[in-house]
Amino acid sequence: MQEDFLHYVWQHKKFALESLQTTEHEPILIHSVGQPNPNSGPDFFNAQLQINSQLWAGNVEIHLKSSDWYAHHHHTDPTYDNVILHVVWEHNTEIFRKDNSVIPTFELRNVVSKVVFNNYQTLLHHKSRWIPCEPQITSVDSFIISHWLERLYLERLEDKYQFIEKQLLGSKQDWEATLFCSLLKSFGLKVNGEAFYSLAQSIDFKIIKKHRDQLESLEALLFGQSGLLQPNTEEPYARNLLQNYRFLKTKYKLNQQGVLPLKFFRLRPPNFPTTRLAQIAHLYHQQPHLFSKIIEAQNLEDLHAVFSSSTSTFWDTHYTFDKTSKSRRKTLSKEFINLLIINTVLPLKFAYNHYNRQYNHEDILKIAQQLPSENNRIINRFNSLIPKSVSALESQALLQLKSKYCDLRGCMKCAVGSAILNS
Repeated sequence: MQEDFLHYVWQHKKFALESLQTTEHEPILIHSVGQPNPNSGPDFFNAQLQINSQLWAGNVEIHLKSSDWYAHHHHTDPTYDNVILHVVWEHNTEIFRKDNSVIPTFELRNVVSKVVFNNYQTLLHHKSRWIPCEPQITSVDSFIISHWLERLYLERLEDKYQFIEKQLLGSKQDWEATLFCSLLKSFGLKVNGEAFYSLAQSIDFKIIKKHRDQLESLEALLFGQSGLLQPNTEEPYARNLLQNYRFLKTKYKLNQQGVLPLKFFRLRPPNFPTTRLAQIAHLYHQQPHLFSKIIEAQNLEDLHAVFSSSTSTFWDTHYTFDKTSKSRRKTLSKEFINLLIINTVLPLKFAYNHYNRQYNHEDILKIAQQLPSENNRIINRFNSLIPKSVSALESQALLQLKSKYCDLRGCMKCAVGSAILNS
């Protein structure tokens, strides 16, 4: 038994409403169960109840057992002084206010809906399942699932907004600098994402802005700070970059402290950190107003045009500094641009709207629906259970569902779990 289940039962009144009584046999009439409190303090605010003909307005606290009131030290916390009803599964002791008056207790175990309780036990009984509702999810109406996925996608953007907000605070409200850090992290993918992010943080974005019309200087800054320019190199282009970097390092008092080492192991050449850094240098050289173009973009085609970039000519025949390869333009692939849009661009557009108190996200939802679904182990597993994910909105929502609800057994807060409980 989880307290979340009791929260669900109380909030949705999943119990017999006739002849409700406290444990002291006082009649209860519920006018309002109150509003759920997601923060610390009583579980429900502003409830309105009639107990023994007396109208009460205040808070409701919920526990598995009455004695949990003392186990959680609520009797010493003034935040709980305004509790008007203690809702429990099992009543095993009286609880008192500071003035020694009894706080009324409502016991659920004998009045809760048997259908809801049995469905709850079935849902959460098998802890070894990949998701708790694995056998039942196919019975849930597709309309419920599709609307829940849209909500989950916006919730995932909200979570990412918290990270962007911290970056924005660290950059003194510089949106371009925030984009630079987020974009580098995405360019590094899973293997080098944190290393690329540490690299971005080691360079004041004002320096990038100052040199973005000089592609070789941008490459010198990125390759030099990342430690990829070796002093013993004989490659002329690399030696020029190293000389340029030494000058810039001295001029701007750059240091490499905190920059994480880059990895090449088990990466395909198109994903080598050298290739990705060359691409992002070229992108900032080609798009001097990258942030404003991203914010102004209204559709997927506009965003693909913004990221239509490649590298300097040296990288046409190289994946690393010391070895030549077959000539090939290192343009950003459509698939890679889609990943950038999913993981950086749309969260940033959402955060910018949120920051400016613009809460209409239709353009973001439209672009997310136009992007193809991601393909990974989690999405493939969901595809075997429910209608196939076809857009990035759905795949991102499913990732949110798995990590924030299924893995935490948060079925009581999930629309799918709620539908199964009431089936």
